[in-house]
Formats: sequence, structure tokens, C-alpha cells
Amino acid sequence: MKKVYLDNASTTQLRPEVLQEMTKVLSEDYGNPSSTHGFGRNAKSILELSRKSIAKQLNVSAQEIIFTSCGTEANNWILRSAVKDLKVQRIITSKIEHHAVLYVVQALQREFDIQVDYVAVKPNGEIDITDLVDLLSLETKTLVSLMHVNNEIGTVLDVDKVGRICEQHNALFHSDMVQSVGKIEIDLQHLPIDFMSASAHKFHGPKGVGFAYVKKNSGLQPLFYGGEQEKGLRPGTEAVHQIAGMAKALELSHTNLEKERDHISELKNYLVNQLEVEFPAFEINGTSDGIYTILNVLLPFSDDKTAMILFHLDMKGIAVSRGSACQSGSTRPSHVLAEMLSNEDLKKPSLRISFSHFNTKEDVDLLVQALKSM
Repeated sequence: MKKVYLDNASTTQLRPEVLQEMTKVLSEDYGNPSSTHGFGRNAKSILELSRKSIAKQLNVSAQEIIFTSCGTEANNWILRSAVKDLKVQRIITSKIEHHAVLYVVQALQREFDIQVDYVAVKPNGEIDITDLVDLLSLETKTLVSLMHVNNEIGTVLDVDKVGRICEQHNALFHSDMVQSVGKIEIDLQHLPIDFMSASAHKFHGPKGVGFAYVKKNSGLQPLFYGGEQEKGLRPGTEAVHQIAGMAKALELSHTNLEKERDHISELKNYLVNQLEVEFPAFEINGTSDGIYTILNVLLPFSDDKTAMILFHLDMKGIAVSRGSACQSGSTRPSHVLAEMLSNEDLKKPSLRISFSHFNTKEDVDLLVQALKSM
């Protein structure tokens, strides 16, 4: 039985070239980058070359890239330091953000008694920009935190427009770009963004490493203490092999972006066409012009089929997501879909199908056949 992996919004398969790069660093350049001897200097060189490579891909200064363990850590650090050290008194976000933002904001509200406002979300999952402008009319030191690409429904935020609105109202702007880095051209030099977060395993790099973009002279302070690594902002010995793998993965993603985007877009369109034939009553959650890697669909299945759909697909060797809460085994509906769908539609199965360049039309055919056999 062929295994079909269509859950690339959760994590992606490592590119072979990335594995090769990481293996080389692990076996040959194992020195501590903070050591002053030759072994350490070699590791430090790889570390800084990786930083420069990532900065080049995003068109920023290498000094503005800070390595972290993942996007979640980057989000926590940026949001927490903005309140604690930059004296932000108010955060504007949305109820369809990743929990790595939502839960942090809720914790900060409890700890620091800051004001939290949630911008309205349209029925198609897009952020209501008019409501954002209205919320920003209040003259309080504010941070806006809105994700670039929604991880469940794939809607794409106009970060340039939102950033310029934030500038006009003297608000800081943070964007969780975990689902967009490596998949969309991003020029941070020309985007009015103060902070962003990224994670390597979303663009065919290793798990356990990510980075934050922190605009120069932002004033952020460390989340924890213990060393002078990462300009004193993120202590701890850097995982050089992970960072080298991340830099290689981002470089390859950008090099192959146009070709792979065309391939994945073709697969997504092919799946939509197949669903229209086999399940005419299906609906797309979100917008039809969301990011090319994610398709979230509402299927017209009965209650008994809904309860078994993921188990059935897994037994057929097919990996997808229900677009539910992050924690495994949760019986609660997706917090994202709960903002968009009626209670009746929430009872029906919504599948998040997310693609990569490793997928084929055969994968799509096997998914559709499995759904038909329910």
C-alpha cells in the first residue's frame, strides 16, 4: 500500500540536500561556536554564513536574524518582551491565529493586565481591515500580531497594507510567517514589519530550529538568561547543524520556488476539480485564492462517516488533518473554523489537505478514492 502524505502544513519532508548538509556539519564541524580554537571558529563560520544566507533570502541585515528553537519560541519571545520591555499596553490580534500567539496573548493579559482586542474575521476567513483601522484609533502603545498565512485555511494577509496602517497609527507590527516563509517571496526590507517568526520544518528543513526577524534597535530583551549567544538575546549553545540545514532548506526553497509553486498549484486545482465531480456539495473553507499549499474543504458526509473519516484515511495510508485544535485527541472543533462556520457545518468533516513538491497526482487520486469508499 502506497503511503500518501498530505499534511505538509503540520511538517514537511526533509530535502535530501538538507540532510546531506546537516550530516556533514555533525560529523566534521562539531566544535562549539563560542569556543576560540579552530574547531569553534569553524562552527562559528558556518553559523554566521547561515545567518547571512537567510538574511539574503529575505533581504535584511544579518544582524536582524536571531536563531530560536522554533516559531513558537520566536512568537513567545517577541510578544512577551514587547509587553515587558517595550511597555506595550495593548495587543490587537485575531481569534484565528495559531495558539503559539493566542495562548501567549492570553497569558500576558493575565500577568500584566494589558488590553487585548480581537479584530473581526470575515466569513471567508480574511481579516477585516476596516475593523483593524477602527481599533487602532485608540491612542495606547499597541502591538498588532497577525499571521501572514493562516495555517488551517490558507488565507493570505496583505502584510504590506497592514504594516502601513500600523505605521500610520504608531503601532508595532508582528507577523507569524511560519506558513509563508519558503513558499512566498518575502522582502522584509520593503515591508513595514517590526518582528516576524519562522520555523525550518515548514519549508523542508529540520525540526527544532527557527528564527525571528527583529528590526534593528527594536529594544527587545532576552526571554531567558545564561549566555551571550545571539547578541545576548537568545542564550544557549547554537545547534549549528540544525541552523545550517535551515539555511540550506530556505535557499533551495527560493531557488525552486517558481517551479515547485506551479507543480503544487496544479495539484491543488486538480483536487478541487476531482472533488467537484465526486462530491458536488463540498465547500472550500476560506478563500479559493488562498496560499497554493493548503486546501481546507467541508465535505457533505453523514455523522457516522464524520466520526470515522481520519481513522478511515489513516487505514488507507493517507495523512491529512481535520484542522482541529493543536493538541492531539482534542474533541473540540477548530478554533479557526468556529469563527467562520455555523454550528451545523462544524458537525460536518472539514479536512485540511496540504501539499508539497513531493506530492503527485496519484496521491490526489488515492485520496479521492479513499473518500469515495467511505
